[in-house]
Amino acid sequence: MESDQSPAPEGSSNPNPNPEGPSVFSQQFHNQPVAARVPEKMARGVMTTGVLVQDGAHEFVLDFLQVLSQPKQVAARVVLAPGVMDSLVRTLADSLNRYVQTFGPPAPLPRPPQPPKPPSIQEIYENFKLPEELWSGVYANSVLIGHAPAEFFMDFITGFYPTAAVSCRVFFAAQQAPRYLETLRAAMQRFHQRRMAPPGQHQQPHPPMPPQQPPGEKEEG
Repeated sequence: MESDQSPAPEGSSNPNPNPEGPSVFSQQFHNQPVAARVPEKMARGVMTTGVLVQDGAHEFVLDFLQVLSQPKQVAARVVLAPGVMDSLVRTLADSLNRYVQTFGPPAPLPRPPQPPKPPSIQEIYENFKLPEELWSGVYANSVLIGHAPAEFFMDFITGFYPTAAVSCRVFFAAQQAPRYLETLRAAMQRFHQRRMAPPGQHQQPHPPMPPQQPPGEKEEG
């Protein structure tokens, strides 16, 4: 996926013409292929076992989960614009196809039983600890995805002048990749369905899909 930015060409700036002194200054920038610095605190990343997606009117919120340890918690939160989310879905699908061509399809995970009634967003987040430092998440305008035989990684990149930097790095097992793709793709499809709704027909954003239970984990009663 491509992302980027660089200063606009000379002459593209738009300073305030007021001779008494500038009050506002704006400048366009253009994207270039991804090249991002990796801050030391982001280098190790976090291992995740699931993802929740909140699809709003103007952005997507991706909450990456750790459910094997107690308490269950949100390990990372990333905010994406719809265009970046669409690119994320396509890039993950391409990466998964390349994985299958190289290593074969990942072992399928068992499907957890579906609850008779989808849980509300409040019910979902009552089961997950959301650290205060993650409340606002991090914004990203591009994503880099790669894989090894046993895992995938996503580098979420915030690309602003003077340099792009990785703002969040997550890892997940290769067996989780098809389920991650399914969850992200479903959220993107819901977003497009809302946009195609007839004028005047207001549709509320959907609550995030419940996280998939890892093998051997029991539902809490």
